[in-house]
Amino acid sequence: MELQLRAGASGHVTAGVATLGGRTAMLISADSPHRRGALAPADSETIVAGLQTALAKRLPVVLMLSSSGADAHHGVAALHGWGEAARVLVRCSGVVPILAGVTGQAISGIALLIGLADIVVMADDAYAFVSGPVPVQEMTGVVIGPDELGGAPIHARASGTACAITSADDVLETLTDMLAYLPHHCDELPPTIDTADPRGRLTPEAGALLPTQATGAYDVRGIIGESVDDGCFVELRAGWAPNMVTGFASLGGYAVGVLANQPMSIAGTLDIAASQKGARFVNFCDAFGLPLVTLVDTPGFYPGKDLEWRGMIRHGAQLAFAYARATVPRVAVVLRKSYGGAYIVMDSKTMGNDVYLAWPSAELAVMGAEQAAQILRRGADPTEIADYVADYEGTYLNPYVAAERGYVDGVIDPAHTRRELIDTLDMLSTKRERLRQRRHDNTPL
Repeated sequence: MELQLRAGASGHVTAGVATLGGRTAMLISADSPHRRGALAPADSETIVAGLQTALAKRLPVVLMLSSSGADAHHGVAALHGWGEAARVLVRCSGVVPILAGVTGQAISGIALLIGLADIVVMADDAYAFVSGPVPVQEMTGVVIGPDELGGAPIHARASGTACAITSADDVLETLTDMLAYLPHHCDELPPTIDTADPRGRLTPEAGALLPTQATGAYDVRGIIGESVDDGCFVELRAGWAPNMVTGFASLGGYAVGVLANQPMSIAGTLDIAASQKGARFVNFCDAFGLPLVTLVDTPGFYPGKDLEWRGMIRHGAQLAFAYARATVPRVAVVLRKSYGGAYIVMDSKTMGNDVYLAWPSAELAVMGAEQAAQILRRGADPTEIADYVADYEGTYLNPYVAAERGYVDGVIDPAHTRRELIDTLDMLSTKRERLRQRRHDNTPL
């Protein structure tokens, strides 16, 4: 830490400017072992002072947290302090990146602070919840331990709060690695990532990963790894909504955000969690100027009564809203399937995409051939249906019809994917959009 601005009255909260991996950031550490980890009002004042300085100096915020929240001995004054911290953290949102590391417990108010962060990394033995095991038992009768209620694995797989899990000693290092892809603030261009990986390197291995069967599964992270600089991909929220892959990488030195459908999980279909995961990531990248690279292979939205009742329409719209609002450079590549509503929301030209590419294996259509036959040739004999399926596949399930109509900008050889992406980023590097003046939009929640 280069400069300590302030230390809390208890000595367990510090805020100061630090250099992390060559990047300057406001490092705020709240680690309080006294009174079972509770923090006094003076401690929250230290956090507020650090956040206000980060906002004024346009520095990323890195929170290192381990606390049970407000100290009950201070009454409502403690609650006021945490509310003030949350308010200033919201003011920082979208202006400077907010990264949080949880090294122990994060309970009540401090748990809500990590919910406001852009990126959260948890130690493997950490836990976080708003209401602990005792209130849960009193209100519901369910006996549950802190790890089962809010342990790091729960937040990595079920809640989506944790972007990554690591050992307590590696939490800050992991946050530092992620910070390397981000600008200091929203008015600064993303950093250039040093790489010796040739810009024109061919990627024949990427195309070889596609199975010969149209319904075959493969790991899309292999295609990402073959395409990005040095095969380095920093994945976020790998355990939550695994049918959508999100993370940071670089292409020709450009720091980018990558989104991809994952055919290994429910065939890469979109459900509520995947829509939320993708929308949150698109919004984050758009806030800090990271170009978006989208790899598409999805047969559509996952069908089901439960999903529809839980708000598939509303949550699916989040992803469409995020892409349509994004003004950063956006390039998408259709690897295989892109059907129906999922075609629209996965950064199609309709959503304002800048460059939309496709592999020769791409299938862009309202639905697959079998589904179309069931609807359009219902009741026909098997021979007629088979002929219709073959005709439908030959006519519609290719990228060339869409390219003729301007919905696809180019059909590319999979071996040229990396080169095409970098050339596109070069072309879009000067892209700027003037934002419309309005109070704010109203994203579906």
